[in-house]
Amino acid sequence: MARDPDEKPRERARLRIVRGGQASKPARKPTKGTGKRRAPARPKPERERRRRAAPRDVEDEIRRLGGRNGVRYYQQLTRAADAFHRDHERDAIRQLRPLRDVLPDSPSVRELLGLAYYRDGKFPAAAKELEEFLRLTGSVEQHPVLMDCYRAQKRWRRVDDLWAELSRTSPPPELATEGRIVAAGALADRGRVPEALALLGRRVGKITRAHEHHLRLWYALADLEERAGNLPRARALFDKIRSHDAGFADVAERLAALGRSG
Repeated sequence: MARDPDEKPRERARLRIVRGGQASKPARKPTKGTGKRRAPARPKPERERRRRAAPRDVEDEIRRLGGRNGVRYYQQLTRAADAFHRDHERDAIRQLRPLRDVLPDSPSVRELLGLAYYRDGKFPAAAKELEEFLRLTGSVEQHPVLMDCYRAQKRWRRVDDLWAELSRTSPPPELATEGRIVAAGALADRGRVPEALALLGRRVGKITRAHEHHLRLWYALADLEERAGNLPRARALFDKIRSHDAGFADVAERLAALGRSG
């Protein structure tokens, strides 16, 4: 991470919008860490983890809402998704805003525009679009991203409410982990580090087979442990991550720094 991680979030998402039969590839982006450093990634939108709606479903949605201009609107949405896939989120935003204005009830347009704003660091605008996605679909799949938007704005009550709502749905483990990381980060931002440690720590002992979302959980917990001054525990968690994926985020650098501080 050569550039300043505060410059903008680097999150990418797979969406229902697909190209050539393949969902657009995700990439990691840094977010505010639970401590002074930055965590390895912003929350991953849930469309990356569950089975996507078929491309035909999105096309049908746009053609239904767009009437005689539906084909043209769908082509415009596809171009915006391609721009998003290529890390050109501002280009995607330019194409999506007029599309949102003519198709305000399209969940696909609202979702993609919200995620593009999110990646561009425009958190109030992202929250507005993702709230509309939530209203239109009733889905909690983008709750971690929406929570992170409100965390960036220090709107703590909305973060807490969304986390409670997500928890009540018994979400898939990956989605629950993403929400848990954001919720813990929001607690730590308010100086409630012991509560944040407890929120993350209660899941660590139940992991039997590590997947990427487990590495992200361990990273966030290690970051908090370091912030709390629990350096042996932080080192053990970072080393645990390295044993599974030596190239994960900046784990090697974090371990080296902890070695010097020890």
